[in-house]
Amino acid sequence: MSILPLWAWIVFYVLVFIMLIADLKMFGKKGQHEVGVKEALQMTAVWIGVSLVFCAGIYFFYPVESHEKAMEFLAGYLIEKSLSMDNLFVFLMLFSYFGIKGKYQHEVLFWGIFGALVLRSVFIFAGAAMVERFEWVLGLFGLFLLYTGSKMFTHDESVQTDPGNNFIVKLFKRFFPVTDKMHEDKFFVRVGVSGEGRGRLFATPLFIALIVIETTDVAFAVDSIPAVFSVSRDPFIVLTSNIFAILGLRALYFALAAVAKYFTYLKYGLGIILIFVGIKMLLAMNEYINQIGSWLGLELNMPHIEVPTPLSLAIIFGVLVLSMGLSVILSKRKAQ
Repeated sequence: MSILPLWAWIVFYVLVFIMLIADLKMFGKKGQHEVGVKEALQMTAVWIGVSLVFCAGIYFFYPVESHEKAMEFLAGYLIEKSLSMDNLFVFLMLFSYFGIKGKYQHEVLFWGIFGALVLRSVFIFAGAAMVERFEWVLGLFGLFLLYTGSKMFTHDESVQTDPGNNFIVKLFKRFFPVTDKMHEDKFFVRVGVSGEGRGRLFATPLFIALIVIETTDVAFAVDSIPAVFSVSRDPFIVLTSNIFAILGLRALYFALAAVAKYFTYLKYGLGIILIFVGIKMLLAMNEYINQIGSWLGLELNMPHIEVPTPLSLAIIFGVLVLSMGLSVILSKRKAQ
């Protein structure tokens, strides 16, 4: 587990709460205007800057191996940020499906990100405890990442999942009435006002979209959290890199929304990143792999190979930039 005292964790979460409130106040007045690309890019730059300042703090003040921990933070941050881009494209589809206007989308994203921070914290603490007690779980993480990475190359983009068939949404609708009509930025409204001035409480499509976003993030967390464990086993580094990447998602969404058509090949880069971190995990699990081989009567003698964090960071960044660059070039050629 992390060597940091409890007060360091408390201070971090207080800072996160303050940053969330500041984001809500500064980035788009509630339901009053549609966030533009320029504003989104400015806020994206601010969030990246804040993340780099935090990384610098790790570099100078972390109690042990501060330089290595800073590199681990950067690698984890880049992994989570790159995988989150695929998540954002799903959000585009969801908002289109529910017919949510741009000026109301940032309200859903704010609460979606808040819920994601809570869920990611639970997952990461549970994952860290599991890895500390059962190190071989990292091997399972590696195999799973190889599987999900390979699926990126075979997934048919033309097959769209109907958000209305989401299990949680269907369960919610069984116990709570839902209106098909949007009511600006409201998650709940009273419909059919009675003589006493009160009607029945209904959930709006805005709240249903929030439910789908939260459940979608759980699915994405299953990929991203094991991937970050490939570059660090320190729960503080895993958690902070994950949370800082998520904090800037709302701004990044509006920045990407305008240019989403140019990143149609990004998923292949993300697939390569997942496969790389999966292989990286398995290379460090040589003792367990050799043990399994001996049980099967095989002498594997697989050596222990640790991929240095700076090299991991360079590979992940290079693949991400290359896949985005190729996406833009090939998309423009198709448009000609």
